[in-house]
Amino acid sequence: MADQLIIFDTTLRDGEQSPGASMTKDEKLRIARQLERLRVDVIEAGFAASSNGDFEAVKAIAGAVRESTICSLARANDRDIARAAEALQGAERSRIHTFIATSELHMEKKLRMTREQVFEQARLSVRFARNLTGDVEFSAEDGYRSDVDFLCRVVEAVIREGARTINIPDTVGYAIPELYGNFIKTLRERVPNSDQAIWSVHCHNDLGMAVANSLAGVQIGGARQIECTINGLGERAGNCSLEEVVMAIKTRRDYFGLDLNVDASQILAASRLVSQTTGFVVQPNKAVVGANAFAHASGIHQDGVLKARDTYEIMRAEDVGWSANKIVLGKLSGRNAFKQRLQELGIALESEAEINHAFVRFKDLADRKNEIFDEDIIALVMDEGVGSEQEHYRLVALSQRSETGERPHASVVFSIGQVEHHAESDGNGPVDATVRAIESTVNSGAELLLYSVNAITSGNTESQGEVTVRLQHAGRVVNGIGADPDIVVASAKAYLSALNKLHSKIERVSAQG
Repeated sequence: MADQLIIFDTTLRDGEQSPGASMTKDEKLRIARQLERLRVDVIEAGFAASSNGDFEAVKAIAGAVRESTICSLARANDRDIARAAEALQGAERSRIHTFIATSELHMEKKLRMTREQVFEQARLSVRFARNLTGDVEFSAEDGYRSDVDFLCRVVEAVIREGARTINIPDTVGYAIPELYGNFIKTLRERVPNSDQAIWSVHCHNDLGMAVANSLAGVQIGGARQIECTINGLGERAGNCSLEEVVMAIKTRRDYFGLDLNVDASQILAASRLVSQTTGFVVQPNKAVVGANAFAHASGIHQDGVLKARDTYEIMRAEDVGWSANKIVLGKLSGRNAFKQRLQELGIALESEAEINHAFVRFKDLADRKNEIFDEDIIALVMDEGVGSEQEHYRLVALSQRSETGERPHASVVFSIGQVEHHAESDGNGPVDATVRAIESTVNSGAELLLYSVNAITSGNTESQGEVTVRLQHAGRVVNGIGADPDIVVASAKAYLSALNKLHSKIERVSAQG
């Protein structure tokens, strides 16, 4: 019988630590529901003790998701653990994930604690958590760079106190696959009660080896849980990519011999939802979910695929959610067809009112664009105004003039609360003029960190443009996203979307990891 591999998704916690990727409660809940459709085993919903906003997000997800175990991170102290347990009360299945650093560098420089102090805090925190829930995971932060003897002693103690999952993270992405796999193996061999816990790997991608290290931890080390994120989202170079480890295990089952609960056909929908929500665009050549992942430009490759698909494709595009029929709807399509397509794309709107609002926007887009693709529908639903917090800033109208040899000029009408404002400005280009016009009224003081434009669909000039704007103000970093066939309008929407997030009182706090 094949072993079961547990997929632990931490997109909503560790993935959220990317600058600008932090999410509201509603955004987290929407992604959690998609992760449930994806059938991940464990959803790390957040760090309940980090803020009231994250507490409410964990609580909401615990109350809404029934099929996956819901987990909250907690530092190794009673306050954090009690807060996590409180947030998880409504969960069908809950897990408290407590952690403390065990490397000499972290203990000395960050914690300023001795080995004995760390040992006792780890042991007592697991004991406390075990009294609040039957499912406790312990993580040794910076575990890979820890002294093996000390780490074995800590792990043995926390298992004795009731930890049923032991996670050994490569917190800074320093590991090499063979060495990391053997490190996990050594720990399992040296810890006397290692068989009483499931071993887990959590690898970062600083050297581009997070997926390889995670798989080595499973195949060489005997770990049976992988901690990962959708699109490899995460701080610095990101985390281990869920879609890549899942498809590696499924495609090379002959080698790994492991079973998964994951419904791979939901991978693409999850990838798009996370990308749209956070503003972190998936690169075209990204494995599994990139736009070119199943594209063939070489004539030799095309000829081979036409004759026998498996000459150059080791996975079927349909197995991860790609549709062979890209054109799905048009301006004559009805509400039921639109609603059905939302379901096929894994998009769950909360109410009939939201569906009706999205359908009105769809018809408006169909009047301006002949062919509506899946990507257009996803962008339309994720654009501000559907299932998002109340807009404080809203675009009403925009006109701009750009001529060769003349300085571009933009005129923008937008509302702030219930009051409409009219603003005009020149600029180095139509987008610059539009942003300057908005700022002449708003005076936000925000610093523009990123302006990115991507075509939502490829192949023709009527494609919608999707613009991502990243702003920073007073220590907060937010992303705004706007989509429209007119790229200047999309830019205005994205900028106002980012301003809405800066203005919003809804908590967006990145968790500690």
